[in-house]
Amino acid sequence: MSSEFEEPTFEEIKAPTKSAFSMGPFGSRIKAENFVSEGVPVIKGGNLNGDLDSSSFDFLTPEKAAELSTSIARSLDLVITHRGTLGQVGIIPPNSRYPEYIVSQSQLKLSFDQTKVNSYFVYYFLRSSVGQRRLLANTSQVGVPAIAQALTSIRNIRIPLPSLKEQDGIVGALRLLDDRIALLRETNATLEAIAQAIFKSWFVDFDPVHANAKGRAPEGMSEATAALFPDNFEESELGLVPRGWKVERLETFMELSYGKALKATERIVGGVPVYGSGGITGCHNESLVNGPSIVIGRKGTVGSLYWEDQPFFPIDTVFYVRSVMPMTYCFYLLQTLGLADMNTDAAVPGLNRNNVYRLKVPKAPEAVLSAFNDVVDVLRGSIFKNNQQAQTLATLRDTLLPRLISGQLRLPEAETALEAVTE
Repeated sequence: MSSEFEEPTFEEIKAPTKSAFSMGPFGSRIKAENFVSEGVPVIKGGNLNGDLDSSSFDFLTPEKAAELSTSIARSLDLVITHRGTLGQVGIIPPNSRYPEYIVSQSQLKLSFDQTKVNSYFVYYFLRSSVGQRRLLANTSQVGVPAIAQALTSIRNIRIPLPSLKEQDGIVGALRLLDDRIALLRETNATLEAIAQAIFKSWFVDFDPVHANAKGRAPEGMSEATAALFPDNFEESELGLVPRGWKVERLETFMELSYGKALKATERIVGGVPVYGSGGITGCHNESLVNGPSIVIGRKGTVGSLYWEDQPFFPIDTVFYVRSVMPMTYCFYLLQTLGLADMNTDAAVPGLNRNNVYRLKVPKAPEAVLSAFNDVVDVLRGSIFKNNQQAQTLATLRDTLLPRLISGQLRLPEAETALEAVTE
C-alpha cells in the first residue's frame, strides 16, 4: 500500500505494560466447569463483531479471572483471533458494560499507547483490506488455520500513522457510519420483535378472542379488525381454538421446494444473493426464485429461517417456501414450529419436509390473515428499507476506509461524501 504516512510497527506503538500483547490461556486452564452465570466475561470468536457482541458470553468468577491476569482485556483493547476463524477483529468500547474481560485461548489481546495512537484507528486499519493482508500474512492452513508465531507476527505489523489529531478525525468519520448502521439494525430488531409479538398475540395466545369474550376492545386493534375474530372458543385436537378456525396440516397451504445445486466455481458475479442453510454464501448473476420468500435450512444448519425480499438463488442445502397464504404469515408461523429440533439424520443434520408437512396448526380465516399481512407488511417494508440504507452506508465505509487509512483521501473530502448520505 502506498502511503505518505510513517509506518511504525505495532511493537513501537504498544502500551508501556508488560502484557500489552498477550494470548489467551493455553491448554485446559479454562474448562467448562469453570463457567458461572455471571462474573468476568470470556471473549470468544463469536463475540468479535466490531464492538463486542455480548449475546453469548460465558463467565468466570473474579477469583478465576485473577489467575489469568495476563489474558485480561479492558477498555479500548483490541481482540483478534489467531487460531480458527482468522481475520476477526473486535474492540472493547470505552462505555463497555464490564470493566474486564478474559480472552479465550484462540484470541489475543492488544493494548496500545493512547498518546501515540487512537485504538479505533488501529481497529479500522485491521478491518481494511490492507490491514487484513498484513494480519494474515503469516498464516498456516495445516490442521486448524492459525497465525504462525502469532505474537511475533503481530508485533511486526506496520501501520500507516498520521498525526493523532488526524487519526481522531478519521475515526470520527468512520464511527459515524458505524453508529448509523448500528442504529438501523437496532431499529430493525425492534420492528422484528413487534411483528413477532403481533403474530403471537393473534395466532398463539388468541388475545383478540379473549378480549371479545370479555366484551372489551382488543389492545392496539381497530374495531373493524377486532370484528374479524370470534368471541369464544371450541374444542379441537390441538385443544381450544377460536370458533370457526380449522385445524389443518401444513402441507395443505405451504410447499417447501428444494433449492438447486450451484457450486462456488459455477457462480457468475452478480447482484443476486445465494442462500445456504447458514445464510448468504455469495452471489450470482441470475435468480432461481423471485422474492419475497422464505429460506429454510435443510442440511447443515437445520431449521434456520431467512426472509428475502428480492430475487435470490437457494442452493440444495435449503428449502424455499411457496404458499397461497401471505408470506408474512408463513414466516412467523414457521418461527413457532421448532424446526431446529427436527433433525432426522444423525450423520449429516437434515430436515425432512414430510415431517414438517405433518405438523398441524389452527388455520385462521382469510380475512384475519389478510389483516395480519396488512399490518406486518408495513413493518417488513421498513425493515427492507433500513437494510438497504445500512448496506449503502457499509459500502461507503468500506470504500472510504482504505483510502483514509493510507492518506489517499483526505478527511474534508470524506466528510463531503458523508454529508450526502447522513443528512
